[in-house]
Amino acid sequence: MYIEQAYKGSSDSWKFILGVFVVFGAWQFFGGIPLIIALIMSGATGTLATGDMGSMSEALGSNTFLFLMLLTFAIGLACLLLYVTFVHKQSVRSLTTSRRKIDWNRILYSFGLWAFISLALLFLDIWLAPEDYAFNFNLVPFLILTVISIIFIPIQTSMEEYFMRGYMMQGLGILTKNRWFPLVFTSLLFGMLHILNPEVEKLGYGILVFYIGTGFFLGILTLMDEGLELALGFHAANNLTAALLVTADWTAFQTDSVYRDISDPVLGWDVLVPVLVIFPLLLWFFSKKYKWSNWKERLTGRVLTRDEFLSQENS
Repeated sequence: MYIEQAYKGSSDSWKFILGVFVVFGAWQFFGGIPLIIALIMSGATGTLATGDMGSMSEALGSNTFLFLMLLTFAIGLACLLLYVTFVHKQSVRSLTTSRRKIDWNRILYSFGLWAFISLALLFLDIWLAPEDYAFNFNLVPFLILTVISIIFIPIQTSMEEYFMRGYMMQGLGILTKNRWFPLVFTSLLFGMLHILNPEVEKLGYGILVFYIGTGFFLGILTLMDEGLELALGFHAANNLTAALLVTADWTAFQTDSVYRDISDPVLGWDVLVPVLVIFPLLLWFFSKKYKWSNWKERLTGRVLTRDEFLSQENS
């Protein structure tokens, strides 16, 4: 009963609606102030109007820009957890999972599994098409990148998971009293929030199929496993390996990574393979490992009322 964990705090509808605006505003406005100040001080104010991440990264240096960009998520996550704690009177544990305590083994297992798969797929692609990659390793910038990434990328991905699959999933479930609407809504919203990424400008709106599909995958993970742990681990591994291992001039993460993708990107079947093949296989694997059942009820079923939930909790 992951969605029903919201009943362990103050679950008034207006608090959820206000919370979305408060947290999103803090994330986007207050979180962006350090980046704006840095761009002004560097004389790169013109990049603010265009929103060109590549120009911002060039003006500030890739590591400085990455740090300031990730800092916005740290501020957003802090605001979210404070709002949940003091306004909803809800614990971080019940926002994270329906289990008696947060299952760190699940987080680490999901992280390790996807990091291994990501590494394998990357090096397979380098072996099959070495002309598409340039060795980009530079020790000092890479060490700085590693420190920034290890500390702040899990914070960035946790902010997205706690906000989308946590706070909004629980809030919409309580409001609509079903599970399918929060799954669909948060998955579509997760995809649409990536619409300003440079990948979309380079490849077209078709790339949103991948982002929306990823949103559905993470949402299904959360509802089937009754907690955020698997989604937290997967998302952190995905972004961390991307930041450290490979970068390109047309991606959101432009870093001093080990490799640079120098190919001319084309939107093709490789966008659909994760959504239609890899993610379903991962769901099947996790379902066997964690013995998931009753898929229809967990993904589309009714959310209990507060009285029903508390009655079950006390029985």
